[in-house]
Amino acid sequence: MKFNNHFLIDQRNPVIRTGMLFLLIALVIISCSKISRTLPAGLPDNGGLFLPDKFEALVVVDSIGKARHLAVNDNGDIYVKLTFNRAMKGSGGTVGLRDLNKDGRADSIVYFGDYKDIGGSAVGMTIHDGYLYTSTVNQVLKNKLTPGQLVPQSKTEVVLTDLDPNVARNWHTTKPVAFDRKGYMYVPFGTPSDAGQDITKYGPIGIPGGKGLDPSPELETHGGIWRFDASKTNQTQKDGYKFATGIRSVVGMVWSPLDDNLYAVMNGIDNFRTIFPDLYTAWQAAVPPSEPLLKVTEGSDFGWPYAYYDHMLKKNVLQPGYGGDGKIIGRASKFDVPVIGFPGHWAPMDVMFYQGNQFPERYKQGAFVAFHGSTDRSPYPQAGYIVCFVPFKNGAPTGEWEVFADGFTGVDTVINTSDAVYRPMGLATGPDGSLYISESNKGKIWRVMYKGDKKEFGKKQLAGMELRKSRSYIKTPDEVKDNLHRGDRLAGSILYNTYCASCHQRDGKGDNSRFPPLAKSEWVTGDKQRLINVILNGLDGEITVNGQSWQGMMPAHAEFLDDHAIASISTYIRQSFGNKAGPVSSLEVAEVRKKSGN
Repeated sequence: MKFNNHFLIDQRNPVIRTGMLFLLIALVIISCSKISRTLPAGLPDNGGLFLPDKFEALVVVDSIGKARHLAVNDNGDIYVKLTFNRAMKGSGGTVGLRDLNKDGRADSIVYFGDYKDIGGSAVGMTIHDGYLYTSTVNQVLKNKLTPGQLVPQSKTEVVLTDLDPNVARNWHTTKPVAFDRKGYMYVPFGTPSDAGQDITKYGPIGIPGGKGLDPSPELETHGGIWRFDASKTNQTQKDGYKFATGIRSVVGMVWSPLDDNLYAVMNGIDNFRTIFPDLYTAWQAAVPPSEPLLKVTEGSDFGWPYAYYDHMLKKNVLQPGYGGDGKIIGRASKFDVPVIGFPGHWAPMDVMFYQGNQFPERYKQGAFVAFHGSTDRSPYPQAGYIVCFVPFKNGAPTGEWEVFADGFTGVDTVINTSDAVYRPMGLATGPDGSLYISESNKGKIWRVMYKGDKKEFGKKQLAGMELRKSRSYIKTPDEVKDNLHRGDRLAGSILYNTYCASCHQRDGKGDNSRFPPLAKSEWVTGDKQRLINVILNGLDGEITVNGQSWQGMMPAHAEFLDDHAIASISTYIRQSFGNKAGPVSSLEVAEVRKKSGN
């Protein structure tokens, strides 16, 4: 105590106080320098990732199987949950990884777990209070971790069991867990259906034009987050307390150290175009139904199935199964609004608040979100497939988001979900502040590190990532130009031979007399709108094709060929007879038809 008293008195001396300040700064510099020196080298190409300036990445492991969430222990050991371990028929669904020679790569890889996975939606891997928590579709399990042991030798304890007999068939049965500071555990119980129709009669998707059940019976035991005593085992849902409701599907969830609140990322409603084609265009179904980040407080109600969030309107709107049309607000106004909405169908899988000391300080004020990528955006490019960062200010999101890690798709345009080489899944922070990212296609794991000056990090270092937002799987698609519903070449060839070949001939070279060639013709390979207009409305008068004059006598086809038929013919002739031009979409035809009054 005497030492402490003298220490307090000495601090009043300005010379000593200044010296202490310089000492503190020196210690910080030395500490940061030490972290940088002890970090392994990143790969020249960052393992295929695009990251902000001065960030590096290496590949911890290349392919351990279809990985979901992951957690990193205080000693650097990594634990990963597989969706389903096919090699062991559902057993051994946890993978333990250890770096023995400190080069950043996993040298020891062990599959373990005395539980049995069912289905293919298992998710959840968390370390809390010295225990490794593993979630299956129907259970939350825990094992006591022993220092030095990669694979826990302790008996597996059953924390929670979902007794729903249909749990394996329900659509949104993932069970990530989060813990607060008061001894509570939080677990979501997702909805069996997509949008609240009668699942007994019509299945989880529902039927075209179908109405949702009102009130929704699913909300009694699903569509929300339940709170449990974290110290108890062998619990069921009845032992919990419904903490929040109106939440369709949660795969990622975490307790925030910034404001001491629960946050979750929700997967939104699908199938608006197929179920309600008279109300929603393909674009409206693909883009506005948001995938939001929720701040979940006790008693929250986010409106499923009666409403959904539109991130472009920044409002909850009424769900069509309950009388909505994409614009009507109605009863949706009474539900809680997300803190930020991401574009439709991006499929957020994990959310993490970074609290490490390696990254620039700004990353300690915000949340990272991993997006698995869409499956329900056709006819537009599939989207998502990135890790983003949501900056916070004064404990709340600023309303903006940044691309933090990109390059997972391996292709410029994701037409089909399977085109994406990797799909981001889990996020975790290592003991040295490195960020770990898992993906679900092959089970690749990246370790992201910062090697620059934290004080100099700013907009300049982020500029390159801002440009990534122009990628087809990130940007808001143009309703016409980005529509991938191109004309069908097979259908186009049949239609061409039916309506066009008698004049322009089957080889597209014309008849050398009255009808001009289509082969290598700028009328075909040039301006799309001019070509579409000619097929729709015909052509009468003198024209020049390939340097030769022709008397145009093209009949109109607008009255008996629909938009897709004309798009198919246009696509066929632009890509046949030696022509190498881009396809034509039905929307492009519709646009020209509208302008011409046909």
